[in-house]
This record gives sequence, structure tokens and C-alpha cells, in this order.
Amino acid sequence: MGMVGGGPEAFIGDVHRKAARLDGGVELVAGAFSRSAEKSKSMAAELYLDPRRCYATYREMIDSEQALAESEAIDFVTIATPNDSHFEIAKAFLEAGIDVVLDKPMTFDLRQAIELKKIVEKSGKTFALTHNYTGYPMVKLARDLVQLERLGELVKVVVQYPQSWLTNPIEREGSKQAEWRTDPKRSGAAGCMGDIGTHAENLTEYVTGLRIAEICADLGTIVEGRKLEDDGNCLIHFDSGARGLLFASQISMGELNGLRINVYGSSASLYWEQEHPNELHFFEPDGSIRIFRRGTDAIEPLSAAAARASRLPFGHPEAFFEAFANVYKNATDTMRARYEGREPTALELDFPGVEDGVRGMQFIEAVVASKGSWVKFPK
Repeated sequence: MGMVGGGPEAFIGDVHRKAARLDGGVELVAGAFSRSAEKSKSMAAELYLDPRRCYATYREMIDSEQALAESEAIDFVTIATPNDSHFEIAKAFLEAGIDVVLDKPMTFDLRQAIELKKIVEKSGKTFALTHNYTGYPMVKLARDLVQLERLGELVKVVVQYPQSWLTNPIEREGSKQAEWRTDPKRSGAAGCMGDIGTHAENLTEYVTGLRIAEICADLGTIVEGRKLEDDGNCLIHFDSGARGLLFASQISMGELNGLRINVYGSSASLYWEQEHPNELHFFEPDGSIRIFRRGTDAIEPLSAAAARASRLPFGHPEAFFEAFANVYKNATDTMRARYEGREPTALELDFPGVEDGVRGMQFIEAVVASKGSWVKFPK
């Protein structure tokens, strides 16, 4: 594994490193961790990397790694940089024949996303996008219960992602994470909808199997002087005729990381929340509630994917790192399958990819364009 980005003070870079190595079989050996050569060297030293494989730029990293013996060079790269550089870095590694794991949202805008999809398809390389919430076992169980038609016909979906960390203008107080996320030159056209709204959109389509057909969005900037929205509310029409609500907010006081989804069907419904991820609530039409708990014997007969995504016996909580690691596990198992000359299994292929990235950018473009009117998604 090589890494671009994820230097000092970068929260998500460290999550990527821990998640990738959780199951063994992946070793971080090279990186270009920062635009600052000194910060990159500092990060490499902290990670006990060979200083000769700490690079000043990602292009130097590509050239130097390609000059190594195949058994020594990186097999894949993780890109954990701000949104404005995703496209150019991913493009360079894919065209160099190196598999890519990329943080979300996939690109700066939809035009880049469509172009990157073409590059991925032409390259034949494995491409994973870290919509990590799809890695939770109970999310996979929810998806499979829908596929088993245990809910009947889906009629309504409500998904919400409230946070409070941007309630105050901390981007003007030295917060590195807030600075780039609220800067349209680095984040793109959307603020909270690009950062966390895309997670809600991706979770919705993953669990339900439905595709958003059109959306009506009301975006707001609550903190005075902020250049991008920090709150948004959306009405959704799905391709099946089902209806939905989606809201994402980073100024909802008291909320921490409140990603939640309700899926309502004609026969039953379900509910899952990220802050209590080891349980899935299933509501029967007679008013009774069944609670599925991660790791129990009830899970595998219903969802092989959920069983595969669990590591510990029941009663031992698994959470954010493990879900993130499940994206890496399936992506790297897919890479290994292709190195071995075999087709990866359906379970190995269960990770977000380039099509999810395009859908995310279509979502961002639609909500920004909406301004309270209905906007259709491309078919």
C-alpha cells in the first residue's frame, strides 16, 4: 500500500491506514503524505517508513515505485487528499497501472467523475471509493432483507445525517479540517451535502437498491459569512415511484455523527443508526419489533455479506474502524483475485466503486442546481 495525503493533523488518513491493515495482508510501504516535504517526512518517520520511499510529490512516487522490482513496488494507492486533487491523482495512478482506493466524494465536479469512470474502465484496475458506512454488517443485512422482499414493496425512505461540528465558524479559527471543507475552491460546489450528504445518498441507494430519479433541495448557510451551505433538506422521488426525505446538517447542535435510515415497505420496515451500529430494528405489521444483533446465529442465513463483515463473537461491539476495514478487505481481496487470475466473488466485489462515485457527484450537482425546484437525475 502507498498513500497520498493523510499527513499530520489529517483525521481520515489515519483511519485509512488503520482500516487497511486491520485484517493483515496489507503493509504501508510508501507515501507522499503532504504538499509540504517536511510534513511528509515527519509523517513517514512517525510511521517508521523507509525514508527513501517518502516522496515529495505523487508523481515522484509513481516514477520511483515503477522503477522498483514488482515484488517490492506498491500494489495499490490510497488517496486521502482534499476533493480538488482527487481526479488528477487517481488518473495518474490508474494510467500507471496501479489500483486505487479513493476517499469520497470522488471528484471536484461531475465532469471529472464521468471522465474518471472512463479511465477506470479503460485501465481494468480495481477502484474502490470509501463510502465506509456500507461496510457495517447491519447495513449489509438491511440491504439483503430488502432484496429478500421481507419489507414488501418499498414506499418511503427517510435518511438523515446531522452533525454539529460546524455550528461555529471554526474555519476562521485555525481548524484545518473545516478550512478546506468550507472552501469552494477545494471542496467543490457543495459544503455539507458534498461532505456528508453524499454518504446519506449512497447509504440510501445501497440499502434499498432504488435509484434517485429526481430531487428537490433547499440548501442553507446558517453561519454568517460561510461560502458553502452547512444545512440541507431534500425531497426525493425514486425510480420505483417510492418517495423519500434526506437531510444533512453540520449545524445541528448536540448531534455528533447521527447518520440514520428508515426504510418503509408495504409489509414491514427497518431502522438503523450509525451511532448504535450493531443493531438493526425490524418492524412487523402487527406492531412488534425484532432486533437483529451483529454476530448472532440469526444473521448468516439471511445475509452472507453481513456474516463475512463480522470479526468478533456477538456481544463484542464492532464499529467505525471495522466498517471502514470491510471496504478495504473486499477491495483488496478483489485485487488479489485478479492477481491470481480468477474472477472475484460477489462477496469480494461488495464495495463502493466508480459508479457510486458518479452517483454521488450527480447528487451534488442536482442539489446545488435545485434551488427549491425539482431536478432530474441522469438515467
